[in-house]
Amino acid sequence: MIQVEILPITAAMIQSFPCCGRMLRYADLSAAALAAGRDIHAYPYVIRVLLENLLRHRAWGAAVSEEEIGRLWDWRAHPGADLPLYVARVILPDSSGLPVLQDLAALRDAVAQAGGDAARVDTRIPVDLIVDHSLQVDHWGDEGAVQRNLRREFERNEERYRFLKWAQQAYKGLRVITPGIGIIHQVNLEYLAPVVARQSRSDGDWAYPDFVIGGDSHTPMVNALGVLGWGVGGIDAEAALLGHAYTFPIPEVVGVRLRGAIKAPALTTDAALLITQQLRAAGVVGCMVEFFGPAVPALSVPERATIANMAPEYGATCGFFPIDGRTLDYARLTGRGDEQLALIEAYARANSLWRDADEAAPTYSRVIEIDLSAASPSVAGPRRPQDRMDVGEVAADFRRRLGQPLAEGGFGMDAAALAAHPPSRAALGHGSVALAAITSCTNTSNPGVMLAAGLVAEKALALGLRPPAWVKRSLAPGSRAVTRYLESAGLLQALQAQGFHVIGYGCTTCGGKSGPLDTAAADAITEGGLVAAAVLSGNRNFEGRIHKLLRANYIGSPAMVVLYALAGRMDLDFEREPLGPGADGAPVYLRDVWPSQEEIAALLPLAADPALFAEVYDPANLDSAIWHDLPAPSGLRFPWDPESQYLVEPPFFKTEPGRDALADLEASLARGRVLAAFGDSLTTDHISPSGEIPEDTPAGAYLIAKGVAPRDFNTYVARRCNHHVMTRATFANIRIKNSLVPGVEGGVTRHFPDGQDMAVVDAAEAYRAEGVASVILGGKDYGMGSSRDWAAKGSALLGVRAVIAESFERIHRANLVGMGVLPLTFAPGEGWRQLGLTGAEALRFENVANGVLEGEPVTVIAADGKRRIVFQVHAQVLTHAERKLMAEGGIPASVLNGFLNDTAAAHAAPC
Repeated sequence: MIQVEILPITAAMIQSFPCCGRMLRYADLSAAALAAGRDIHAYPYVIRVLLENLLRHRAWGAAVSEEEIGRLWDWRAHPGADLPLYVARVILPDSSGLPVLQDLAALRDAVAQAGGDAARVDTRIPVDLIVDHSLQVDHWGDEGAVQRNLRREFERNEERYRFLKWAQQAYKGLRVITPGIGIIHQVNLEYLAPVVARQSRSDGDWAYPDFVIGGDSHTPMVNALGVLGWGVGGIDAEAALLGHAYTFPIPEVVGVRLRGAIKAPALTTDAALLITQQLRAAGVVGCMVEFFGPAVPALSVPERATIANMAPEYGATCGFFPIDGRTLDYARLTGRGDEQLALIEAYARANSLWRDADEAAPTYSRVIEIDLSAASPSVAGPRRPQDRMDVGEVAADFRRRLGQPLAEGGFGMDAAALAAHPPSRAALGHGSVALAAITSCTNTSNPGVMLAAGLVAEKALALGLRPPAWVKRSLAPGSRAVTRYLESAGLLQALQAQGFHVIGYGCTTCGGKSGPLDTAAADAITEGGLVAAAVLSGNRNFEGRIHKLLRANYIGSPAMVVLYALAGRMDLDFEREPLGPGADGAPVYLRDVWPSQEEIAALLPLAADPALFAEVYDPANLDSAIWHDLPAPSGLRFPWDPESQYLVEPPFFKTEPGRDALADLEASLARGRVLAAFGDSLTTDHISPSGEIPEDTPAGAYLIAKGVAPRDFNTYVARRCNHHVMTRATFANIRIKNSLVPGVEGGVTRHFPDGQDMAVVDAAEAYRAEGVASVILGGKDYGMGSSRDWAAKGSALLGVRAVIAESFERIHRANLVGMGVLPLTFAPGEGWRQLGLTGAEALRFENVANGVLEGEPVTVIAADGKRRIVFQVHAQVLTHAERKLMAEGGIPASVLNGFLNDTAAAHAAPC
């Protein structure tokens, strides 16, 4: 057994440095390392940030043990050990943020009804909520689209926004960035993140690293600034903002050595897709990735941000770039102020968190080397962001997939269907691009790739080449700064002339809010059963996410989006075929419109004007009249409207206090049935879709029964505060493929033992009535994608008690634990298909409690009357805190019990 050296926090470990006219205290990593007999420079920067967090909070009197700090000094010897972290702040998009605030409102009610003080349910650390996930592309193609889309957004979401305005006055630590400002991660990068934070305490003023968790999986984008942060589910965020320790297992830290340079004609997006492909193949799921090497000093913060933003796509917890001179350059550009700049540099240098270009690399768990010069113009698709292809390979790959069976990753078209609608620039057919969207903070935060898109549009315009009319085009930047510098460069006009008008500032198409297609295109796709395509500069292209009619979805740079819009089809070989004819009838090729690096570089100074960011983030410009004039309730507790179909009091805090949840789980799993069985790479989009709500789904039927017209359905994101809708949406993505009903797409399953096909929600209700626990079977990478806590909440409300998969993505596994759903993995090399399970079997689980609490194997007996299959699985409950959560029934029950116990103790205390 490895011995942990325990060292007390001494006065020598708390030092001070002068900055900004005062002395600032800090937990000195070098002094602590010296006391432990270690060299701090051997430690990855992410481990240094985690060490500082434990040391400082131990000094502040938090429940951090010396043993926990000792394990982190020996981090490679203690993978998975508990780290009780205290984050500096929480950041939330409205998509996950409104359900978080709704849960807090319900928690206040539960505490008050139990005789406690509801006012104690409040945010304990700063919380920023950015409204960016509700904007839809209803209007496009003209200069008035921005205002019309914003007005429509407020019309649809007025009730939700009234609740947000109530929350602004109800929770003291909450700041709301209102609709129309930008996308959460770009606003975080450009405006919110301080990089180094300060706090005044009774023992003096302290400085410490900004450390953020966010209710969106792309929170690691801020890693580009040297800020450690990652995505969590909203249920984890709830606990952290209430002041609870955020318990995280000691990670594997993978060093990624970047060498070479991005060479023309490749852009940063192409390098990010290459990194995503290689890191996903190398297996970094759940790891912390830290970038170093000779290529890093030359990468600007926007370039680093494009790479860091893709961390969820390569499966990592974060994609970290330590603080260096580039951090200061960007902080200065974006208006952090001289005092904050001085603080960042002085603190980072004093506390071994500053990286110099020539310093030796730390020691990592392993090192992966990537050559940036290997990047080439590329796209990823048609269903996953890690499936990168050089553009020269896309046409052949698409043609091959057209006739390939669905089970093999194809589109299952027969020869007659292919012959009836061949790809063409003259008319809609298979492979036609129906949607082209420059969207997502991943790329719109990067001036280099945005200017390249403008130059492509300008060059094509000069040659008289325009996209076919059926292509819906939109430009949705993550910040109003983008519009300003494109306009200064004279390129906004060219993009508009090519149909890429600014339609608003939000996630839009990348988050499934693409809005309606061109009417004629939609009719042609539906009538012809066409495999049409979308091309977007986003980070996610999972099936069913972008638009319900588009079965092929490709991610590329903004310039690539413009190119495919001009071509109008995916099956085009850019190296040999023209994009189309110019004004004179002569063919126009990619080489005729692709900009040089020199052309892009000449325009970059226009995007590096501090006055631009000062104007965009002037406090006077962060509030809109439409938001200001919106009436909202006030007071400590929210007045629920029993008729509302948007804000329905959630059921998560109506559990029996003090119940033995683990005993209940074990008893329920004595009788289980498979609710659904899935293959590899099932995403949280599959489990809980985010886009439009089709009429012919259980969620759509429910809303119609409640008197909501289909025009007013809004999206699943907008209905996340209605658990009746969201439970019916679970496992109901229109493209989900449940192996219990082969050949069928959508939220359908088979109920056993009668073998009747029905909606997933109906089967779940039937099993609940029969006293049977629902179980999900999955393959590799179960729950990849967004940090969507509703994928776990919905599973729990359906009555799913366990999910058995070959492997889990980090965030969804934690979300399942947070909702009291048991994540289990098959033994290495096994899976439900390898074991010969069909899903028709009755299941009995043995040794569940010991499996959760002691890590012992859990035995599963599967029998269908003819066969009996016995196998072992292992609980993926990784820390002591998670084991405690499972015993209490999840985070909602744990948080409520904590408040009720405090109330009981206060009542029992003598006067």
